[in-house]
Amino acid sequence: MAQFIFKQTSAYQELQTPLSLYQLHQQIREELEVAFPESYWVVAEVAQVSPDRRKGHCYLTLVDKGDDARQMLAQARATIWSARFQMLGRYFEEKTGHPLKAGLKILFQATVRFHELYGLSLDIVNIDPNYTIGDLARQRQETLKRLEAEGLLEANKALELPLVPQRLAIISSATAAGYQDFIHQLRHNTFGYTFDTTLFPATVQGNEAPASVKRAMDLVARYKDRFDAIVLIRGGGSQTDLSCFDDYSIAAAIGHAPLPVLTGIGHERDESIADLVAHTRLKTPTAVANFLLDTFREAEELAEGFYDSIRMFSAQQLRLTEDRLERLRLRYTNQTKALLQTNKDQLEQLSRGLVLKPKTYLEAQKHLVSNLDKDISASTKDLLHAQHTQLQELSVCVEGKSQRYLHMKEHELNHLVHCLETEAKDTLQQEQLRATRLDDKLKYGAQNKLQHENHRMKLLEMSIAANDPERLLLRGYTLTLVNGKIIKSIKETKNGDVIQTKMQDGTLHSMVVNIDGNDE
Repeated sequence: MAQFIFKQTSAYQELQTPLSLYQLHQQIREELEVAFPESYWVVAEVAQVSPDRRKGHCYLTLVDKGDDARQMLAQARATIWSARFQMLGRYFEEKTGHPLKAGLKILFQATVRFHELYGLSLDIVNIDPNYTIGDLARQRQETLKRLEAEGLLEANKALELPLVPQRLAIISSATAAGYQDFIHQLRHNTFGYTFDTTLFPATVQGNEAPASVKRAMDLVARYKDRFDAIVLIRGGGSQTDLSCFDDYSIAAAIGHAPLPVLTGIGHERDESIADLVAHTRLKTPTAVANFLLDTFREAEELAEGFYDSIRMFSAQQLRLTEDRLERLRLRYTNQTKALLQTNKDQLEQLSRGLVLKPKTYLEAQKHLVSNLDKDISASTKDLLHAQHTQLQELSVCVEGKSQRYLHMKEHELNHLVHCLETEAKDTLQQEQLRATRLDDKLKYGAQNKLQHENHRMKLLEMSIAANDPERLLLRGYTLTLVNGKIIKSIKETKNGDVIQTKMQDGTLHSMVVNIDGNDE
C-alpha cells in the first residue's frame, strides 16, 4: 500500500508542480470575483460586534440559525469600513433606537470578498433599518405573549403594596445620577419621614444589564422578609441605553419577584416591558420617591383621621350620656311633682270627708303626709345623686380607655422605629466590610493583569523585530523591483525592463535580455 501511494505521488510530481497555499487562495479569490461580481441583499443575525476605536472600522460575525434558534446553519465575517460605518451606524441607531449589537436581525447589502490571509468575508455597503424595526416589534410581541402565557404579566400587580413601604431594596447602579436623586429626595423630604434603603448594585444599560438585574432580583428574593418593596431605577437616558428593559429575563424576574416592584427607568415616551410587568410604573427615580412620600402622607392622614374619629366618638358618647341623665332627672322630677299633687288632692278630699273627726286624727294625717313628702324628696335626691355619679364614672372610663389605647399605639410605633434604626446600622456595617474586601480583590487582580499584558507586549515587540525586512536582507535575502514595484514571477517582466535588486549593502541595476521559464 505504501509503495502504491509513493508511485502515485511521483506520477503527480511528474505531471505538474504543486501549488503553494497562497497561490491556491489567489485562484479562489479570482474565481469568487468572477462568480460574485455584484452586491447582494442578505438577511442574517448579528452574533458579535467588534468596533475598532482607533481606525473607525466595525467588524461583525453574522450567523443564520434558520427556524431553530439552537441550530447554526451558516456563519460569516463582515466588515463595515470606517467612512461608511460612521454614516450607517448613526442612521441605523436613529431609526431603530438600537446600535448594532448581538441578537439583532439585519437586512444588509454586501459584496463578497476573499483575502489570501484572512479568508472569506463580506463588505457591508448598506443596511435597511426597517427590517430590524419590524423584527424588534415582533420580538416585543412574542415576549409579551410568552409572559402572559406563563402568568407573569399581571403576577407582580397582584401583590399588595404595604400601607407604609419603608424598607426598600433598590436595584440600580451606585454611580447613576438617578439613584443619587432618588436617595436625596427621600432623605430631605419636608415631612421628616425616614426610610431603610439597601442598594443591590446592577448594570442598568447595555448587553450586560439583563443578567446583572436578574442576579440582583434573585438576591433580593433571598432576603425578601427584610423588605417591603423593590425599587428598580435607572434615571435619564436615550432610548438606546434603556432598550435592555425590553428583555424577557428582566421582565420574568419582576414577574417572579416576591415583593411589589416600583420602576423609575426614565422612559418619557414609551413603556418598556419591565414597566408593563411591574406593580407600579413611574417615569423617573424622582417620581418614585414622590410616590413613596405621597403614600406615607396618605397613611399619616388616615391615622390622624382615626384619631379624630376616636375623639369625636368619645365626645359624642359623653354628650349622649349627659342627655340621658338630664331626661331621667326631668322624668323623676315630674313624677315626684305628680305624686305630690295626687297625695295633696287625696288629702284635701279626706279633709273634707273627715271634718267631723277629732282634731288628733287630722294632726296624725298631716304628720303622715309630711313624712311621706320628706321621704319622697329624699328618695328623689338620692336617685338623682346616684345617676349623676354613674354619669361621671362613665365619662372617666371612656376617657381613660381612649388615652390608654393612644399610649399603647404610640409605644408600639416607638418600638418599631428603634428596631428599624438598629437593623439599618447593622446592614450598613456589613456592606462597608464587603466593599472593603471587594476593593482589595480588585487592586490585586488589576496588578496581575497589568504584569501579564506587559509581558505579552514584550513578546510581540520581539516577534515584530524578528520579521523586520531589514533583518531579512542581512540574512542574504534580496528584493527584486521593476519600475518601483516588487515582482514575484518572471511573468511580470519583459525583455528590456530595468530591474533593481536590493541587497544588504546597496542596489544593483540590470536589464532583462532573456527570460527562461522553469521546464514543466
